[in-house]
Amino acid sequence: MNKMAHLIVIGAGPAGLSAAASAAEQGLPVTVLDEFTEPGGRMPGQYHEEGSQGWWIGKHVSDELITRCEELGVDIRCGVSVHGMEYTTTWEISTSYGLFTAEYVLLATGAAEIPVPLDGWTLPGVMSIGAAQVLTNVHYVKPGERGIIVGMNVLSMAIARELSVAGVKVAAITLPCAGPLAGAAADPTASAKLLLQLSGLAPAAWMRAGGKLAATMRMEKLIARCYPHRGFRLWDIPIRLRTAVKSVNGQDRVESVTLVHVKPDGSPIAGSERVEPADFVALSGGLYPLAELAAVAGCKFVYSPELGGHVPLHGERMETSLKGLYVAGNITGIESGLVAMAQGRLAAASMIHAAGLGGAGGEQRVQEAIRGVHFARKHALIQFHPGITEARTQLYQQWEHFSSGSGA
Repeated sequence: MNKMAHLIVIGAGPAGLSAAASAAEQGLPVTVLDEFTEPGGRMPGQYHEEGSQGWWIGKHVSDELITRCEELGVDIRCGVSVHGMEYTTTWEISTSYGLFTAEYVLLATGAAEIPVPLDGWTLPGVMSIGAAQVLTNVHYVKPGERGIIVGMNVLSMAIARELSVAGVKVAAITLPCAGPLAGAAADPTASAKLLLQLSGLAPAAWMRAGGKLAATMRMEKLIARCYPHRGFRLWDIPIRLRTAVKSVNGQDRVESVTLVHVKPDGSPIAGSERVEPADFVALSGGLYPLAELAAVAGCKFVYSPELGGHVPLHGERMETSLKGLYVAGNITGIESGLVAMAQGRLAAASMIHAAGLGGAGGEQRVQEAIRGVHFARKHALIQFHPGITEARTQLYQQWEHFSSGSGA
């Protein structure tokens, strides 16, 4: 099979679908490829508050984007795995359904989870926090009756609330035990700093104000030292900053976990172990950009912890170091779905302008889309990593250095 399209979008999540709809609105033929059986990416499983904008209900947003793409004639092909990319006179995309070619390609491949392994994690009933989210919000199946979430980060806190709202009992959110693979995730001080940065998610105004003040005063070390072992409750979920899961226990499935109190530096307190019943455990180590296809294509990369790891070098217009190849969404750095959608619209505007199809208003639409990304980033309630604005600025400086020729 050999299909010619002006634009191929790889990834049918918020960035990919938003880009496809925006490009199709300007008359650009678009084909969307995704390895999953249905479009939408992670969106169908997401819902959370976005401040004054109310609740983000990913299923509704996904359905609206899919409907809009279908109305515009976007060719969405699911169940298609992409395993190779090469540029000759056009981009050649090697897939499980044959070869596709296009003048422009957008990589909107999203992100993957980083579960932190622990003793007993191969037992049935141990899953990633994202799997618990999909079971609950997409398939309407409880992951269990009583669970423990291991890992304190944006993902675990946001999904813990989703599970709670859906009626799933979360007995506690804890840390993993200190070890070579746990890293900072097992450090109460690092976790306290992150919790302060997430204070905007708190249900009460005094919690949000207090968290913001404590973050400004850099009180994470004091909080880690003084935090009670029993924890504090948020959305009726105990947040146990000074407790770690030592092991998951059971014969043929999860039956309990062994908890241990830890010191402010994360080291276990001898003799403090206790067993708590649970029938599921959700592991949350955060997200990293899924950028393998960009590497296969030959993109230049940069490393930025604030963006989630290695990301393709790209400019503010979402262009990469390779002709006709653009990126949008979590492949460019871990941010919220709202930011990914704005980046998708920006990538579409940039490609249309680069192709000379935008007319006299092409550059204006690009600038408007850039402002849209800035607005979405500024007002997004969920921020995965601190310092992301500064990291973006540094990335774009590196891009300018490269594109000027001095970094080539």
